[in-house]
Amino acid sequence: MSSATVEAWPEGQASPVSRARGGFRAWRRSRPFWGGLLAMIAGLPILYFPYAHLSLGGLTLAMSTTAGAGSMIIGIMMIVLGLTAWFQPVVRIFCGVATTILALISIPVSNLGGFGMGLVPGLLAGGLLVSWAPLQLPAEPVADEAAGTAAAEAHPAPTVAEQPLEYGAAPQPSTGEGPQ
Repeated sequence: MSSATVEAWPEGQASPVSRARGGFRAWRRSRPFWGGLLAMIAGLPILYFPYAHLSLGGLTLAMSTTAGAGSMIIGIMMIVLGLTAWFQPVVRIFCGVATTILALISIPVSNLGGFGMGLVPGLLAGGLLVSWAPLQLPAEPVADEAAGTAAAEAHPAPTVAEQPLEYGAAPQPSTGEGPQ
């Protein structure tokens, strides 16, 4: 069954859930959603591990470092950059570069970037944020003839000498009388 033969969706009353889902889908597609989400996810382990205490049996391991404040700043900044990319997509390139730099800085500052659990998603998020671009709207066709003739006059058709050559054809000199 091809898409040409599939029946259209019923156009009746849509449920509130499907309307909300469609609205979220439209919102998500108009901004760098996955890059922002990964940036926020990457900030959590960077923020958590310097303050965590792991208990193995009766032994407690404290993974806190002297740079606990630096880890907190890096983690919070990555979360804020992810949210900023969601709600201000215009600054996505700044957010992507800053997320990548913060993820790299977290290697020495925050227990190897949250033991890699914050480093890898942070680098991926930075790449996704920098590479995302909004969809371009399709060009509207010229509606009236006056605008069409004005566009044709602004861009005249190429002359014989400017036209591309066929394979093996030699260029002909332009005499003004047309092709010979």
